[in-house]
Amino acid sequence: MTKLGILSDTHGLLRPEVKEALEGCCAIFHGGDINRAEILDQLKEIAPLYVVRGNNDKDWAEDIPYVLEAEIEGLRVCMAHKKGDLPEDLIGYDLVICGHTHKYEERQLPHGGILLNPGSCGPRRFHQEITLAAVYADGGTVDKIEKIEKIVIPHEGRMPEKPAGDMRSVIERVTKDVQRGKSVEEIAAERKIERDLAEEICRLYLTHPGVDTDGIMTKMGL
Repeated sequence: MTKLGILSDTHGLLRPEVKEALEGCCAIFHGGDINRAEILDQLKEIAPLYVVRGNNDKDWAEDIPYVLEAEIEGLRVCMAHKKGDLPEDLIGYDLVICGHTHKYEERQLPHGGILLNPGSCGPRRFHQEITLAAVYADGGTVDKIEKIEKIVIPHEGRMPEKPAGDMRSVIERVTKDVQRGKSVEEIAAERKIERDLAEEICRLYLTHPGVDTDGIMTKMGL
C-alpha cells in the first residue's frame, strides 16, 4: 500500500511534528502558500515532492505551477491551491487536492473521486486546528484509495496577552524578524514570547501583504 503525505498552507513554518508525520511517505503533495523555498528543500529530504503555487507565494515561486496533475502508482491526482483554480472537469481523477481555506475538508465527488483539503499545518489561524493528511492507496484495487487519515498536531493555548502598548512593540519587532527570514521558533526564542503568539503575528503579516502594525493589532482584537 502506498502512503502519500498531503499538506498545505505552511506559510513559512514546517513543524517538527509535521516532518515526523510525513516519514514513510512515498510522495508528498503541498497545496501551496509555502512562503519560503527552504520549506520545499526540507520536504524533498523526506520524499519526492509535488507542489503548486499559492496566492502568497511571490517571485521566488514563479516556476511553480498553479495547477498540477500527477499519477502515483495508478492513482491519478489533480491539485491547485484554490478550489476555484481546479479544472471544471474532474472526471478521471481519484484524488483532488486544494488548500487556501485553512480548514480540513474531505468529501466524495460526484464522479467518484475524493476532494481533500488538508487544512493548514503552518502558523495557527485563530482557533482552527493544525492539520495535514495521509492518504493510503492501492492503484490495483477498484476504489484505489483505501484510507485517508486526518492528522491533527496538538496545540497548546497561548498565555495571556501582554498589554496593547507592549504588543505594538512586539509586533513591530516580529515583523522585522520575518523580513530577515527568521523562523517562528527563532523569533519566539529571541523575543522571549510564546510560540503561539509569534505564529499568529507571522501568519497575519505573511497572509495580508501590506498590513501594518495597526492592522495586525486590529485583526488580533487589540
